[in-house]
Amino acid sequence: MLQRTTRLLVSFVMIMAGAVIGVGAASGTAQAASCYTWNRTLSQGSSGADVTQLQIRVAGWVTSGERLSYDGQYGARTAAAVKKFQAAYGLSADGVAGPKTFSKIYALQDADCTPIHFTYAELNRCNSTWSGGAVSAATAKSNALKTMWKLEAMRHQLGDVPIQISSGFRSYACNKAVGGSATSRHLYGDAADLVGSPSFCRLAQQARTHGFSQILGPGYPDHSDHTHVAFSPSQLWSASRCGI
Repeated sequence: MLQRTTRLLVSFVMIMAGAVIGVGAASGTAQAASCYTWNRTLSQGSSGADVTQLQIRVAGWVTSGERLSYDGQYGARTAAAVKKFQAAYGLSADGVAGPKTFSKIYALQDADCTPIHFTYAELNRCNSTWSGGAVSAATAKSNALKTMWKLEAMRHQLGDVPIQISSGFRSYACNKAVGGSATSRHLYGDAADLVGSPSFCRLAQQARTHGFSQILGPGYPDHSDHTHVAFSPSQLWSASRCGI
């Protein structure tokens, strides 16, 4: 609780500091500590690394079955995701990412770019290096960050209720130790097993509208005690007891 409170206070101070020094309204550069700062307003037709950074943070705001690409191209799908993000947080939903949109994102993230309600430690209980999986350590950690932002969107849509993660990234050794599938998405860093409340079925059902291409829950073999979400090349949703 103390850690979460401290994060929120830091985010508040960053936003207020930006307001005091007059940053934001004209340039959209309210500071985000040591994380990422946008230096221009983005809209359809924009492209670049700053668009990719935006896509990472709004990829959880999509329609059922949709997956947003991290391609640095601000197209109709990115604009639609931005609109959903804006509406969810009480902003004018115009699909244009400007100072107010960026300020809200800054308030939702920590200095390491993770969303305020999730940490790298929660997504990796295997080792401290993110190594030993199916992809490089850097890719595994990057994939985990993308997953956390989708979970942040999901958490907000569920009424800002806590989402507990029992397993995230696994090296081959960690995966073998828990009896995981040899092709598990946990090896790629983009998977999370969700437990606690809301119910497993509620979590599985909600995950459909947050960019997860792999959703496995009650009714799928060995998934009666958790809901598994991940980002895989092909879609696989299976939680028969939940109507999925």
